[in-house]
Amino acid sequence: MSAPTNRRSPFLGRMPLPERNFIADALRAETVGGVLLLAAAVAALIWANTLGGSYEAVRGFHLGPAALGLDLSVQHWAANGLLAVFFFVAGIELKRELVAGELRDPKAAALPVIAALCGMVMPAAVYVAANGIGGGSLQGWAVPTATDIAFALAVLAVIGTSLPAALRAFLLTLAVVDDLFAILIIAVFFTSKINFLALGLAVAGLVIFYLLLRKGVRGWYVYLPLALVIWGLMENSGVHATIAGVAMGLMLRCTRRDGETRSPGEHIEHLVRPLSAGLAVPLFALFSAGVSISGGAVHDVFTRPETLGVALGLVVGKALGIFGGTWLTARFTRAELNPDLKWPDVFALASLAGIGFTVSLLIGELAFSENPVLTDEIKAAVLIGSLLAAVFAGILLKLRNAKYKKLCEEEERDEDQDGIPDIYELDKPEYHLRMAAIHEAKAAEHRRLAEVASDTHAGDDGPA
Repeated sequence: MSAPTNRRSPFLGRMPLPERNFIADALRAETVGGVLLLAAAVAALIWANTLGGSYEAVRGFHLGPAALGLDLSVQHWAANGLLAVFFFVAGIELKRELVAGELRDPKAAALPVIAALCGMVMPAAVYVAANGIGGGSLQGWAVPTATDIAFALAVLAVIGTSLPAALRAFLLTLAVVDDLFAILIIAVFFTSKINFLALGLAVAGLVIFYLLLRKGVRGWYVYLPLALVIWGLMENSGVHATIAGVAMGLMLRCTRRDGETRSPGEHIEHLVRPLSAGLAVPLFALFSAGVSISGGAVHDVFTRPETLGVALGLVVGKALGIFGGTWLTARFTRAELNPDLKWPDVFALASLAGIGFTVSLLIGELAFSENPVLTDEIKAAVLIGSLLAAVFAGILLKLRNAKYKKLCEEEERDEDQDGIPDIYELDKPEYHLRMAAIHEAKAAEHRRLAEVASDTHAGDDGPA
């Protein structure tokens, strides 16, 4: 009798069915939201380059109660208010990944976490190098570090490329870790003067929010007003208001108890994600992506060190960072790549992660808030860098699309029509018994048809 082996699951191998289904639902909403995001970005560019005066007037219009310190511009409401919803969902995603997803097991989490970290360090290093050589400002080092999962999925939808579930899950995990570090960057490096009274009250509100959750109190009419108060206090504290959204998302329980088909975190994420992906993020794009694109502006992107650093960081830094971090980690941990995939597939995915639209625009606004002209040039660099990354990744993925399509068909095949893909039931006797019955029924039908055909043929050969 041979000794048992502790073979590890291959990197980018098949996921457990519940995890696969959850990720499929999440990415479906993100794909729809990504298409809306893409449409909003195009609309913003057209509006800003045709009726620039009205665009600036609308996004610069102030509204809100001044007595509460919330007399903000439309653009500010979009960046600090609507994106708080986006980061709330990101907080839930992160919590779920930590307690029930890919990041639950430290050994399994090492690879995507290191890949994501390298995918943030390398773009920052590329930006610093470009500006160190060109004599530019180092303030924008964090701009090219972000990945926009919704925009990346929208690109896949537009070019008609299918990705196997493992590649999509890896992209989502990268984006979740990326969001975590983007949140930390915003909190640490882009916090203005702190109002400790407002911050203390916001923390007190978060404590109340947490205690209500632990006590099992239910009802949106309890949590929504409290969330708005916490957000308003955080906005007045000097800490970026989106941090409030992340904090509340992290407090939700994302593990299932007996009798639950979904945890509270999964349930709320299912309700809020369409609002985030379909409304909050596209509106942010509408009021942030509108920059003047002319021949001179494009020329400046590739000649000014700050903008060149952003574009190169997204296109070159992201691809090399994620791919290099993944390859080195797999090499030193002896993780075996799924035999159905190749390392060029990982490089193509790493290139796709160079689409850093939403959070890159936000960080660009924060990094150069005192220089509106440079802010718009940085935004143009984000748009152009993301576009180049999308085109490059799209070409690489298209080259392997036939293989991806075949893998997706195998993952989705359900010949016994029980709602579970066959690939997850190959070790179950009842599955094979159902398939045997199906094949026997088909064989019986073909025998019957053969007899009918034989009788018909005999009748045709009979005497006239």
